[in-house]
Amino acid sequence: MDFIDLKTQYRRLRPSVDERVAKVLAHGQYILGPEVVELESALARYAGTRHCVAASSGTDTLLIALLALGIARGDEVITVPFTFIATAEMIALAGATPVFVDIDPRTWNLDPALLESAITPRTRAIMPVSLYGQCADFAAINAIAARHRLPVIDDAAQSFGATQGGRRSCSLSDIGSTSFFPSKPLGAYGDGGALFTDDDVLAKAMREIRVHGQDRRYHHPRLGINGRLDTLQAAVLLAKIEIFDEEVVARTRIGARYGELISEAFVGHEERIATPWIAPGNTSVYAQYTIEVDDRDVVESRMKARGIPTAVHYPMPLHTQPVFESLGLREGAFPVAERAARRVISLPMHPYLGEEQQRQVVAALRAAVLG
Repeated sequence: MDFIDLKTQYRRLRPSVDERVAKVLAHGQYILGPEVVELESALARYAGTRHCVAASSGTDTLLIALLALGIARGDEVITVPFTFIATAEMIALAGATPVFVDIDPRTWNLDPALLESAITPRTRAIMPVSLYGQCADFAAINAIAARHRLPVIDDAAQSFGATQGGRRSCSLSDIGSTSFFPSKPLGAYGDGGALFTDDDVLAKAMREIRVHGQDRRYHHPRLGINGRLDTLQAAVLLAKIEIFDEEVVARTRIGARYGELISEAFVGHEERIATPWIAPGNTSVYAQYTIEVDDRDVVESRMKARGIPTAVHYPMPLHTQPVFESLGLREGAFPVAERAARRVISLPMHPYLGEEQQRQVVAALRAAVLG
């Protein structure tokens, strides 16, 4: 069983993918070719934003967003400790200091009740993460940000396709940033990412930063990076976005079925497992189907022995990573994130996961947890 099955998706899309890739090979515009412009237009329409800026990865998009906002040395940017390192890594590479706020124990996203107390005179932006496919609480976060006149960057690497209050991920804040890493809900066949905004000034800045800070050929009014999306990846994504709505529906159905099957399997043992909680007004694209269990390493080992792949996102909160030791934060600083890091485990999840496969996963999970 595959943890994420990209082969079945390719078989479905092969004629479209092959045709689009062949066109790129024929015209030879491998960097910022016409497919990139076409993709940006399609993605902006999908997200419901004025602008989309395609870029080289969902990591580079975070850095581009920070640079566009003028984040620099001496600044602070608020984020969460329970995420992939890229979130805080880009804050640090921009020269700023990541300031962590603990997460909500049910959604695993930034807890807005703890946000305001983390704001200082040096705070220049807030970067919540929309983890596992569900958007962070932007109504609450944006309200706090507005009171303090702070921009909000949504690290939506895992939530593209999800909604909150009827609006799509990446349209819920000043800047939305997503990833097209192959395993993401909308994934390329290599690295890729995109930025979204309704702000014309920010969009212009991000486009310039993406190409070494140039506003025209060999004229560089700002510092930038090599953050361009390859045309071949744009071609792949254009083929995939044609069926993305169907895949989002499938992910929703499969996520709901997991919840039902696990609930049935753990009757009388509900305290032994926690399944994803989707906040009212939210939908999830289940970039991962993540649960919490005791004795995670034992469960992981037993699942593997039964042929069921699992993954852990993420085993170490960022404040405990050696690279951030200089922040002076120790274990115990963010207890909810630390507890989640000890307990989370992700089950196989993709739009082509069949009901019988899910039953196999849940049967193995029950045996692994209950012994």
